[in-house]
Amino acid sequence: MSWRPPPELFTYPKATRRELWKRLSRLVTREEQQTLLPFEEVRERLHLFQQSYVGIRPIPVRNIVGSAARTSDFDEGFLPLKPHIKKRWENLEYLYPDGDFPPIAVYKVGDAYFVVDGHHRVGIAKQRGIEMIDAEITEIHTDLPIDEDTDIREVIHLEMEQVFRRFSGLALVRPEARFECTRPVGYVELLENVRLHGYHLMQRTGEVLSPERIAADWYDSTYLPTIELIRESGLADRITKSTETDLFLWIHQRRRRSFSLGGPASYADVVRDAAAESGSRQSAGRIEDEIESGS
Repeated sequence: MSWRPPPELFTYPKATRRELWKRLSRLVTREEQQTLLPFEEVRERLHLFQQSYVGIRPIPVRNIVGSAARTSDFDEGFLPLKPHIKKRWENLEYLYPDGDFPPIAVYKVGDAYFVVDGHHRVGIAKQRGIEMIDAEITEIHTDLPIDEDTDIREVIHLEMEQVFRRFSGLALVRPEARFECTRPVGYVELLENVRLHGYHLMQRTGEVLSPERIAADWYDSTYLPTIELIRESGLADRITKSTETDLFLWIHQRRRRSFSLGGPASYADVVRDAAAESGSRQSAGRIEDEIESGS
């Protein structure tokens, strides 16, 4: 009689039970099913084209978050969604009872990995709690912050940030600068802010200025100093659900509303008043609501 691995090594039944419980939970909570990140969509949205072959290396299983072709076969945790997965899954566990699988093939984007070949092996590794798996890696080069926690919503935000940086000119003159808005429309508001700054700057100088020069002046003289004021005032510590870029846009809106015959208040004055106002939990909650609604 041929040797067979003990039943506890077969993880497919456990995986299908977990997927069922998740499905039932979604019915109660009305949440949408989360799928694997689609590699081609991420690549196209973020304009990622430069790549290089790395070779075979062990990679963290927890950092495998997407797929190049099979996003409908597995959920975001590599639990099986289709019945035809069963045969291949169980065959692999029979052939490799110790988990010493042949290397999978992946794309590496930032600190995240997208499976080209080896979805079943990743699913088994996750069910067994295996921390590292050998992979043949092709790296897609990017300086964007992509990791195991990145989902499609964050990819869309990264795309919007790239658009803002490119059209404002900041991608050329301040390539290290990063901006994070909780509302996608925030990036549009940032771009309007830069362009308004450019209008006033050209009025003062009497010169026609390039977008890059305007963007650099906006970042150095307006955005960064205001962010530093927000940090020093403690406002960022109290308004914890919003990003620093969110707070900058909110401060800018408050400053515009303070316009009088003497002109708008300074950013420093507006930040100081907002910090004092945010002292109570109730006031901090109201500010959070204002930022979330964009008012």
